[in-house]
Amino acid sequence: MTRTLIRYSQGAAKYFVEVLGNKVELEMMLIPDGSFIMGAPETEEGSSKSERPQHQVKVSTFFMSKYPVTQAQWQAVASLPQVNHELNLNPSEFKGDNLPVETVSWYDTIEFCQRLSEYTKRPYRLPSEAEWEYACRAGTTTPFHFGETITTDLANYRGTDNKESKLSGSYGRGSNGIYRESTTPVDSFDVANAFGLCDMHGNLWEWCLDDWHNNYEGAPTDGSAWLDSDDDNLYLKKGYAVLRGGSWYEFPGYCRCASRNNSMGVGRRFILNIIGFRVVCAFGRILK
Repeated sequence: MTRTLIRYSQGAAKYFVEVLGNKVELEMMLIPDGSFIMGAPETEEGSSKSERPQHQVKVSTFFMSKYPVTQAQWQAVASLPQVNHELNLNPSEFKGDNLPVETVSWYDTIEFCQRLSEYTKRPYRLPSEAEWEYACRAGTTTPFHFGETITTDLANYRGTDNKESKLSGSYGRGSNGIYRESTTPVDSFDVANAFGLCDMHGNLWEWCLDDWHNNYEGAPTDGSAWLDSDDDNLYLKKGYAVLRGGSWYEFPGYCRCASRNNSMGVGRRFILNIIGFRVVCAFGRILK
């Protein structure tokens, strides 16, 4: 039987905890409703046309996992009864219980959410792209939730220059840093945004629910996922899914709040050690 605890973090951010068994917990942070300007202005360094036009989006309350799903959390849920297809209990290239799980397909994450939902009796899913950016920004408008620039003391990304590609390991007025060449344990930097979320910049790209679109022309303004089909069978998804957040492999410009990328596909052939995910739950206002 699952057990849910209501707690308060130091920043007065509200959250609850799913107990998954074997001392494995899943912390879910409250993301309050609100509105924000999604996307990046043309003046933002490293931005692209895919991040425009900027547009206002209103988002309803939901909960988001504090970190990307860890390997311990993955193994706990992947051990639950199968819903649609099998899951590899230990898919990651970089091994460690507290490292984020990677090398998982979009379909794998859908199965994870379905198993978690069956177990907890609460609706878990991937975040919409709008929810992801809203949660990442946490009320800020800067390229990163902690300010105008980023350093490898705050996040895990490629902080060294690549002379061949002429890409810089620094961003804005920031300095170069290090290149760790692998994932880092979740919350290694002890840096959270105003919603209590960690590792929103770098470490791993994170799957979103949306289908990929080349820009925001015609995008929803209610925070919902932008899907090409009204069919609710996610296993019939075609095309590319959206990735957010950057990774340990990427240069800093790819780790901005507004940065977005398209996957090579959603199936088993398209799994990389730079892609993970986090989950959201939108089951109503359990906190007052």
